[in-house]
Amino acid sequence: MTAPRIGVDESDPTPAFEQIRRQITGHIAAGALPVGAKLPPLRQLARDLGIAVGTAAHAYRELEATGLIESRRGGGTRVIALPSPDAAPPYDAEALRAAAARFAEAARGLDAPPQAALDAVIAAFRTGNADHSH
Repeated sequence: MTAPRIGVDESDPTPAFEQIRRQITGHIAAGALPVGAKLPPLRQLARDLGIAVGTAAHAYRELEATGLIESRRGGGTRVIALPSPDAAPPYDAEALRAAAARFAEAARGLDAPPQAALDAVIAAFRTGNADHSH
């Protein structure tokens, strides 16, 4: 099993520790990091992402505070629980709603019916052809 990808988007205004926390929470929720899975050591994660060790530690502390992971000296950091169904989603829900509102406005400007707009979004996800320019 390949380790799920964790990254930090420098253009995202969300703090790096929060980006990492969200991604790990999402990987746990999706089953890509099952209970018992070992997370990378802090120094390795920091080196891989080009961030300070303290930033990686902050993300792990946040995850420990929610009861998803546990760090043990000499035993590493492991997933110990799944996120609760009512936990915050592993993405910025407010930013997603704002992006959806902008897209809906653009689709209305093209006189696209709602189903055609939804189909276009789903197709973009499936093919990876989402426009990443800002």
